Amino acid sequence: MRALWATLALLVALEPASGGKYSREANESPAPEAAAFRLARLNQAWEKAQRLHLSAVKLAELHSDLKIQEKDELQWKKLKAEGLDEDGEKEAKLRRNLNVILAKYGMNGKRDAPPGATNFIKDGLEEEDLLDDPRLAKLWNKAKTSGKFSEEELEKLWREFKHHKEKVREYDILLETVSRTEDSHKNMIPQEDEAEEDDDRSPFREERLHRKHSELKEKLHSISQGFERLRRVTHQGYDPSSEFQEPRVIDLWDMAKSTNFTEKELDSLREELKHFEAKVEKHLHFQKQLEISHQKLKHVEGMGDEEHLSRHQEKHTMLQEKTKDLGYKVKKHLQDISGRISRGLQHNEL
Repeated sequence: MRALWATLALLVALEPASGGKYSREANESPAPEAAAFRLARLNQAWEKAQRLHLSAVKLAELHSDLKIQEKDELQWKKLKAEGLDEDGEKEAKLRRNLNVILAKYGMNGKRDAPPGATNFIKDGLEEEDLLDDPRLAKLWNKAKTSGKFSEEELEKLWREFKHHKEKVREYDILLETVSRTEDSHKNMIPQEDEAEEDDDRSPFREERLHRKHSELKEKLHSISQGFERLRRVTHQGYDPSSEFQEPRVIDLWDMAKSTNFTEKELDSLREELKHFEAKVEKHLHFQKQLEISHQKLKHVEGMGDEEHLSRHQEKHTMLQEKTKDLGYKVKKHLQDISGRISRGLQHNEL
């Protein structure tokens, strides 16, 4: 975690000295025409990722994540200008989201992705990462040696393990954020002339912490459900009659059933999740095609045939753009569905 904060500090240090991460100079000035993003810090993250020689799939995924981050930050800037984020909750969430993105792609200082890390199944989370968690390592080794899974099913199961590990990472980052916020509030000693104002702001601080604790509770519940599912699938294999196959969709459906949605609302959500799952499968297909194209392109580059190389580069660029576009749409749709289900879970607590 210290490495993560060190990386963020480095990104801040690279920005113009006249302002911070969310300063007018750093984020409202027009970026150079060739820049991938309108925000300076996102371009720095993108340039760093390219220097790390990430695989074509990971770069396409990162591009989609950063595009969503950019859209959310630009929306936040409008809210801020209208005075609608006085307690800084939205800004804090944006910072946390960027932390998660940096950690997800190995740009948090923990370990840079090695050149050539292009295996599709392991892309985004190497197998040794699972060995950090003995419970996951034990389940994965059991699955690989059980003979219950085809190669395709093992690939699908790996995506479930990867999805679970990423949820744990997000929880750890959020937990660290909450701990720092609590420590900051405890150590805050107002001056006498500020005491009255501080008392007025106290309810806002308490409300913000309450929201963060609710989010922690929700994520922990999701992690617990996810691990139980991994344990069950590892021991029993996949149920062919299962309603959904994609890990994120299974996760969302399990969460939805925990809410107080009516049968009609659940039926409507079920249909939407089926469409979402088809969209995810299409994105996975293009990810695979992009990775194959990337390998072919490297092979053709070594042959020295300019005409052949030009055709492959054109196809590769097309696949890259399609994968980025689909990735963006998948993640925005996921964000929308997750938000609605989260509101349903929070309503249960009222």
